[in-house]
Amino acid sequence: MIKNILLVGVGGQGTLLASKVLTHGLMQAGYDVKMSEIKGMSQRGGDVSAHIRFGDIVHSSVIEKGSGDLLISFEQMEAFRHIPYMKKNGVVILNNQVIHPVAVLAGKEKYSENLITEISNTLETKIIDATEEAKKLNNPKGANILLIGATIKILGLTDINWENSIKANVKPKFVEPNIRVFNRGMNLV
Repeated sequence: MIKNILLVGVGGQGTLLASKVLTHGLMQAGYDVKMSEIKGMSQRGGDVSAHIRFGDIVHSSVIEKGSGDLLISFEQMEAFRHIPYMKKNGVVILNNQVIHPVAVLAGKEKYSENLITEISNTLETKIIDATEEAKKLNNPKGANILLIGATIKILGLTDINWENSIKANVKPKFVEPNIRVFNRGMNLV
């Protein structure tokens, strides 16, 4: 059986690092894993997404619309924009952070204040204040790894050595702070 995970966020939130930690751990556990990264104007605060597919045998890295099992979103609008990729029984892990795109900051568009309600009315949604929780652990940029911890718990993949995946993908001075936020994420769900 193949599982389809979509990670989405805005440039600078660590979406791609989170996808690399997740992919590394799944590969170490013996799964066939395919990942593809899609970077819009990520350095300018644009959207960033990663498709991860894993299971016994995976042929393609791209998640087709309507086939996603799990959507991990680092920002509310990005979750809303990617709902079409999800199965009807898909699950969303949502960091409740709001990052206004340039069009909103310029006053050309409005950012809906009801996104969490709209997302929750469409799919089962687990809302985590990952940004605030990471700040409490003195790792304000660790929301991405905190969300991966929550993901691991939800997927029931706790028997994999995730600390090794963090060590393999994070600079040595950031390993311990990221392990702390990862563990916090696992304990939040």
